[in-house]
Amino acid sequence: MPPSAERDPAAAPRGTAPVATGGVQSLERAFDLLERMADAGGEVGLSELSASSGLPLPTIHRLMRTLVSCGYVRQHPNRRYALGPRLIRLGESSSRLLGTWARPYLARLAEETGETANMALLDGDQVVYVAQVPSRHSMRMFTEVGRRVLPHSTGVGKALLAGTPAGEVRRLLERTGMPAATERTITTPEGFLEALDHVREVGYAMDDNEQEIGVRCIAVAVPDAPTAAAISISGPAGRVTEAATDKFVPLMQEVAQQLSKALASTGNGG
Repeated sequence: MPPSAERDPAAAPRGTAPVATGGVQSLERAFDLLERMADAGGEVGLSELSASSGLPLPTIHRLMRTLVSCGYVRQHPNRRYALGPRLIRLGESSSRLLGTWARPYLARLAEETGETANMALLDGDQVVYVAQVPSRHSMRMFTEVGRRVLPHSTGVGKALLAGTPAGEVRRLLERTGMPAATERTITTPEGFLEALDHVREVGYAMDDNEQEIGVRCIAVAVPDAPTAAAISISGPAGRVTEAATDKFVPLMQEVAQQLSKALASTGNGG
C-alpha cells in the first residue's frame, strides 16, 4: 500500500494537538499545522485548524502570523491561509535528497532485473520521477528525472494511490482528467478504482502498454516513507513478461522495505 506520512511515536495522532517531546513546543506545533494544511489540500481557515488540532484560536493565530512573515504560509483576502511559495524550495531540495538516498537501492534493482529502475513521488495531483538507474541493455527505457506524469496511466501512480480513499481518487481524476496516452490507457474512474483494488490484492502495480506501447512497468510503494513514494522497473514488454514479473516483484518488495528502513534511519539522524 502507498506510504503514509511518518510521524514521531511521541507525537500526537491527527485530531489532537502535539504533545511535548523534549523539543521546542512552538516549532512542533507550527510544523503540525503545516502538515494539517497539506492534508486539507493546502488551504484552510483558522477555525478548521483549531478543530483538527485542538489548539486554541489565539495560539494558532500567533503561529500562523509567524509562518506568514517567514513566507511559509500566505493569507488570502478572504482570511483563509494557504501554504506559501517558500515551501517549494524546501520540497525541491528534499526531493533531490530523497532521490540521492534511493540510488543505491535502485542500482540493485537495475542490476538484478536488468531493467531501468525509477523512484517517483506523488506531488499534488501528479507523479514526479526523482531518481533513476538505467538498464545495462542497449534497448532500455528512459524516464527523465524531474518528468511529471498523470497517475492514471502509470504503474507508480497506481502504487502511490492504492491506499487513498476512493472519494479522494475520484476528485483527483476529476481535476486532472484521464487522457489516453495509448489505446491501453485506463480512461474511466471506475476502471482505475478497479485497478487499485487489484494493486491492493496482489501487492504491486502494473503499467501494461498504458503509457507507451511496447513498454511494461512494475511498481511497488515504499512503505512508511516520509512522503508518498514508489519504486519501479520498466522495460520492453518482451522482457518484462509475466514470468519475469513473478520473479521481480518479491525483489522489489524487499528493496522497498530496505529503502523504507534507510529513510527512517536518515530521518532520525541515523
